This record gives sequence, structure tokens and C-alpha cells, in this order.
Amino acid sequence: MKEREVEAKRLVGKKQVRGKVYEYEYYTLPLNLYIPKSMVEKFGKKFMLQLDEDTGTITIKPSGG
Repeated sequence: MKEREVEAKRLVGKKQVRGKVYEYEYYTLPLNLYIPKSMVEKFGKKFMLQLDEDTGTITIKPSGG
């Protein structure tokens, strides 16, 4: 099992609908994993990423520090 500490990256997207431009923000982790904005607001930007190569399971946990 591989384990490492990662930081969520904030991205801003823009979308044009019927002449109006809307902006939205979202957060990603390495491996192109999207993480809900509410989790970042609640726990912060640092997370522990655990990759179990035998089963192919990825586990994301908030980092304590």
C-alpha cells in the first residue's frame, strides 16, 4: 500500500450559456480526482491519499496536520 500527503488544487472554470458567462470553482487532487468543495471547506486542503495496488482501491482521508 502506498501512502502520501497531497494538497487539493483550486481550479476556476468558466461556461458560457446563452450569452452569459458563469464562473465556478472546484478542487482536484493528483490522479485527476475531484473533491467536493464542502470537504475542502470543512477539513482544509491537505489530505492523505492511500493507494492499495492489490485491490486497486484509492482512499482519501483528511490530514491531521
